[in-house]
Amino acid sequence: MSAIPPWIDERIDRNLDNALTQEHVVETMLESDRPFFSIRQLHARIKPDVSRATVRNRLRELQEIDVVATETYPDSITLYYINHPESEWPLSPEGKRALNADTPLDRLSTRGFLTLSDTAGIRTLVLAGFQLSLVLFALGGVLTITGTDVGSTGSDIVLWDTAFDLLFVSLTLLIAERTVRWIRERYGPLNILPST
Repeated sequence: MSAIPPWIDERIDRNLDNALTQEHVVETMLESDRPFFSIRQLHARIKPDVSRATVRNRLRELQEIDVVATETYPDSITLYYINHPESEWPLSPEGKRALNADTPLDRLSTRGFLTLSDTAGIRTLVLAGFQLSLVLFALGGVLTITGTDVGSTGSDIVLWDTAFDLLFVSLTLLIAERTVRWIRERYGPLNILPST
């Protein structure tokens, strides 16, 4: 086991009646190569006969005594890390800004799109398609009600057609993503494209 630094050792409660002690959680975090953990990741490293709720309770206790701190990121991910007083764990300010600015569409790669494996990116793309089709429906409706045309193209009809096309493509993409996810959950990963 890793030696617990004195600043942590003097703060933690050594209640041996608990199935999981604060000391064991801290030792697990210190001996790992990872600088931060989700509850699921920490639970997998500790021991299988302790519930996630127990891990969450110990982390909450450690957070109250300033041994552990948290960062919450998009997609409701909370990461726990040792709150080293002398450093900016787990990320530098530049790293924090990069993570906060990084959206699912920023992370969506061509491979992730073609294999429909990046579900967050695909769903963000589908949601954007739904919203854009709603805007096109609204604009087409306004032009139809006011009887206004932009140029001689019958712009209200063009907007309606485009909105229906975009809605169809978005629905098709959503159904394809959910079908592929269901197949992966049932039969395991599909290696359609070679990995790099």
